[in-house]
Amino acid sequence: MIRPRVHGGAGLAPAAGLIRSLSAFGGVTHHSPAARFPCAQTGVHRTLRVESAAVRFADEHAPGARVWAVEGAGHYGAGLARHLSGRGETVIESGRGPRDERRLRGKDDPLDAVRAARAALASEKLVLPRTGQRREALRLLLVARRSAVEVRRRALVQLRSVIVTAPDRLRDQLQALPERRLLERCSHFRRSSSCPVDELAAKLVLRTLARRIEAATFEAEQLERELLAHVRALAPRLLDEPGVGPIVAADVIVAWSHPGRVRSEAAFARLAGVAPVPASSGQTIRHRLSRGGDRQLNRALHTIVLHRRQHDPTTQAYIDRRVAEGKSRREATRLLKRYLARHLYRLLQQTEPLMT
Repeated sequence: MIRPRVHGGAGLAPAAGLIRSLSAFGGVTHHSPAARFPCAQTGVHRTLRVESAAVRFADEHAPGARVWAVEGAGHYGAGLARHLSGRGETVIESGRGPRDERRLRGKDDPLDAVRAARAALASEKLVLPRTGQRREALRLLLVARRSAVEVRRRALVQLRSVIVTAPDRLRDQLQALPERRLLERCSHFRRSSSCPVDELAAKLVLRTLARRIEAATFEAEQLERELLAHVRALAPRLLDEPGVGPIVAADVIVAWSHPGRVRSEAAFARLAGVAPVPASSGQTIRHRLSRGGDRQLNRALHTIVLHRRQHDPTTQAYIDRRVAEGKSRREATRLLKRYLARHLYRLLQQTEPLMT
């Protein structure tokens, strides 16, 4: 079991030859041990050279069947994971080791490599890295859209806060306007020498915030259109499900990634954070939902459930039936999330040929 870590250029010694996946794609910091090697500052950025050196090192010290446990395969180690997978190597994604262990037993590149390899050998659940060009495109678009939505949200809160403390005359003109007219009005404010200083400053700030909101809104809408195009190309049947729009569908696809990554309905439920976990005490026998897994996927399922509870007659009838059986509405919602995870898994199984 090898966990690659980057320590320099050619001529890799056994300790220094373990490739540091966190550095292979994005470079090393000056605080990293790799920074002490002459070739690190240039060789690490030449990812193909370093990754090829890693394979040569593995061929020398671990010939035959082997598995690469790469830390950060979805971020700094993505380039290394792609390179290894492209060469037919078996790659699994290794999480960071326990913080307490690093604090008590120390931390350096060789120690971390050994811990990652041992953790992979002992693990019952080997996680395959996410792959696929369209899946990666969806992930990047989702990151950009979330950023745009957050910018819009923060700017809107600030704009309304400025209105609350604005001079009386300006506040009276703006506080009753709906959002669209408010943004339009604020974005067209002009400087005027006849305005008091405080009102002039308030208008300038409101204009800046309104234009920022409009720009972020345009960006979010543009990114959503791109997401919709990719979702239609990958798994169009997802969009036929009640409560599933392009953003939710993209989150589901990104978590799913590709055929074979999630082996069963139960594994997908655990990935989504909706697997049942025993929570019994005394004579009370009950289960709760897992709090682990992919939180964006969990949020997507929650969004679907919220929509269906309000607008889908079938879902409303299901919840009413469960309540009549003695379940609480909260328990009925948990059951619905677990059912939804199984249903989405089966739906994605049927669209496997498109998941590339």
